[in-house]
Amino acid sequence: MASPKLIATGVVVVIAAVVASMCMFTVRQDQQALVLQFGNPVHAVSEPGLHFKLPIQNVEYYERRILELDPPVQQVLLSDQKRVNVDSFARWKIVDPLQFRQRATNAANFVQLFGQRLNSVIRGELAQAPLVSLLSDNRSQIMEKIQATLVEPAKEFGVELIDVRIGRTDLPQETSQAVYNRMRSSRIAEAAQLRAEGEELKAKIQAEADRERVGILAEARRQAEVLRGEGDGQRNIVLGEAYGKDAGFFEFYRSLEAYREALSDGSTMVISPDSEFFQYFNNSTPSATR
Repeated sequence: MASPKLIATGVVVVIAAVVASMCMFTVRQDQQALVLQFGNPVHAVSEPGLHFKLPIQNVEYYERRILELDPPVQQVLLSDQKRVNVDSFARWKIVDPLQFRQRATNAANFVQLFGQRLNSVIRGELAQAPLVSLLSDNRSQIMEKIQATLVEPAKEFGVELIDVRIGRTDLPQETSQAVYNRMRSSRIAEAAQLRAEGEELKAKIQAEADRERVGILAEARRQAEVLRGEGDGQRNIVLGEAYGKDAGFFEFYRSLEAYREALSDGSTMVISPDSEFFQYFNNSTPSATR
């Protein structure tokens, strides 16, 4: 049977272990803690490791990591009177657990409160911007302006605002259809205008080409007539010189030309062999060679 002294020692050890466990707490690398006494904050602990507190005190843990705030999608009226569905989100982290507890109590309450403020600031900024700004490089400038507006309000909660982004910007279904119809009508009108301009340009080019064609043909005919006249003149000179040198040969040459023109198409001619037309067929020795 154990002695009373040994039993008392065991009881003291057990009580000491219980008290020690109540006086110690551990903070992980991804946590920070707030020591409370009767519900009132005493001090914050941001260093990871083993820490001590009074048995009557308790500990609340808060995230040290970057958290995400994703408020519901909201419909916003832009400066050009177009409505868009905006899906935004923010990244944040707790830097002052004491101030965070005093202002927001917990993370869920902060997400609700600050999410409303985020949506309010986004509505205010986008109400001054047209739709084209959200589809261009100005989008990043708008997000930076929204983030700058929310930095100080976030500090009031003991929170550091890391980033604010507009994830998606979609047109409502009825607006999308209306925009599509306007774009389609605009493209049809633009195509009709381009087609009309093309037809007009085509008519101008054809008219210019026809005018140039008429001019070229007229000039070609004129040059042909000039050349033909010069050729006929030269021909007549040559024939005249030939006639002057040998009249019989000239008459024989002209008769051959007459035969060629009269008989080249295979025509049938009924003429007396003694006619003057066939004089060179009847004479074996033409007068030109006498």
